[in-house]
Amino acid sequence: MSSFYPRPPAALLALRPAIAGQPAAIPTPATVPDFQHQVLRPLLKLQHEVAAGLLEDFAQDYRLPDPAANPAEATRQRAALLARNARLRATLVGIVVGLLTPEELAFYRPHRAELNRRLLDMLAVRLGLATN
Repeated sequence: MSSFYPRPPAALLALRPAIAGQPAAIPTPATVPDFQHQVLRPLLKLQHEVAAGLLEDFAQDYRLPDPAANPAEATRQRAALLARNARLRATLVGIVVGLLTPEELAFYRPHRAELNRRLLDMLAVRLGLATN
């Protein structure tokens, strides 16, 4: 797998920020919730600015209103864009999955649908788009 995945896992792990209150990392998470908290949360924190920038780029492409003019309507429309635009969703998933180690990628593959759903839900919360 080294020719397929040339980046050393230690370099990828070193990029991840610490999250206050997070339990100590386990070597390879064995369950989807463990993977969500041990892997996806730190990666989303690391990629927050990139994700926010991508959302705004897509919002401009679709000529959504400026959040300063009508914050509630802008948030609603951005949430709808995230929910319905497959290209945006795939791009956002890609900026996170691209930073997985080979072991994490091996766990991700069979659980892709569930982890992508959780990742996008967490991203909506991080970007202030979640509806409660």
